[in-house]
Amino acid sequence: MQAKLAADAIPFPKKRNSWIRTIQKYKVMYALLFPALVYFAVFKYIPMAGIIIAFKNYNLALGLWDSPWVGLKNFKDFINGVYFWDIMRNTILISLYKLLFGFSAPIVLALLLNEVYTHWFKKIVQTITYLPHFLSWVIVYGLMVALLAPGDGLFNMILKENGVGPISFLTEPAWGRLLVILSEIWKDIGWGAILYLAALAGIDPSQYEAARIDGASKWRQLWHVTLPGIRGVIILMLILKLSHILDAGFDQIFMFANSFNQEKIDIIDTWVYREGLERLKIGLATAVGLFKAVIGFILVLAANKLAKKFDGQIW
Repeated sequence: MQAKLAADAIPFPKKRNSWIRTIQKYKVMYALLFPALVYFAVFKYIPMAGIIIAFKNYNLALGLWDSPWVGLKNFKDFINGVYFWDIMRNTILISLYKLLFGFSAPIVLALLLNEVYTHWFKKIVQTITYLPHFLSWVIVYGLMVALLAPGDGLFNMILKENGVGPISFLTEPAWGRLLVILSEIWKDIGWGAILYLAALAGIDPSQYEAARIDGASKWRQLWHVTLPGIRGVIILMLILKLSHILDAGFDQIFMFANSFNQEKIDIIDTWVYREGLERLKIGLATAVGLFKAVIGFILVLAANKLAKKFDGQIW
């Protein structure tokens, strides 16, 4: 009994906090992670203090803190502006078209390439399809001019040879959105397919063997083995796409837009560029940027919740 009391009287050191022990256990991992954390803190989180500009009538001469506070006036001016519905409609339509066709095109290309068993032919197709990704939109627009110019463009020269009058593809409003969507697909289809090809390579071949033994056709194998095997990647990429649904591609639209087709392809980003940099309405431009960020954040949360509901995975 005395020995037990003496043992109970001996003070034991307190346990360290769990997070300290975790850091000590994985200190090498945290050391590797530290530069990335510093980068995001300096270039992503600290600049968020500039959001206050959205609630001010920002004046370059007065600076950030001395510019007058206007509250939600910049947001109201944007929503009540005469161009609000036009640019919102263009932005949403172009983004939805890109999401519908541009998102599915790399998946289809990856599925087709996955069925190609001639190694050299597969490599050539991959190289040809992902090479345009490395071209800037300036070069792409130059190619469009060479192909579609009403005077000496290749397509219009072919039309003239067949007795059809020249078509102003680059200036006709009716062709604006179609050219934007098609050029986006052509430029990024190969690059997007790389990720899905990597996911397809990770599918266990024994699943295909089991499906063939059960008498499954190619279409059944595609539906019950291939697509479920890359479902997680598809959902993840869809979530990332939804977060940028209001972007619609500033570089591309900036190059393709002109005074003739602007009414059909003018988007939020190009409008913000004109208002913020050309007319120096920096407070209004910041308010629109914050508006876009909030919408994107809500869409990401909604898509993530929907993905967990139908897929059971937590991202």
